Amino acid sequence: MTSPEPLEPDRLTWAVLLARWTDFARSALALPATGEPGLVRQSVTDIITLQAVWFSLRQMDELDADQKTLGLDRAGVLIARHTQAIKARFQDQPMPEDLQSLLIDVAEAWEQQKRVS
Repeated sequence: MTSPEPLEPDRLTWAVLLARWTDFARSALALPATGEPGLVRQSVTDIITLQAVWFSLRQMDELDADQKTLGLDRAGVLIARHTQAIKARFQDQPMPEDLQSLLIDVAEAWEQQKRVS
């Protein structure tokens, strides 16, 4: 009888995160197509992308210097593009607090990485 493979927290965490965002994307399809819920529904791709950028920025120290520079440049482009899309959708309506927090958090993470790189 062989022992089971040990749990690996990084994989376990990734699996949980992936499941969470897959559920979020799936549940967003049930949101109404109009009003604030409709705007959130339209923003799902932007939200997931910004979350992925935030998590990636937290792991920048694992990259070589040239890859950090490239990663910061790409992160900046993604943050600008997806933040602009979300803000454009909510220009005539208050943005949900959780969404505002995401935009702030990802921008702050990017700025912090620029300072340490």
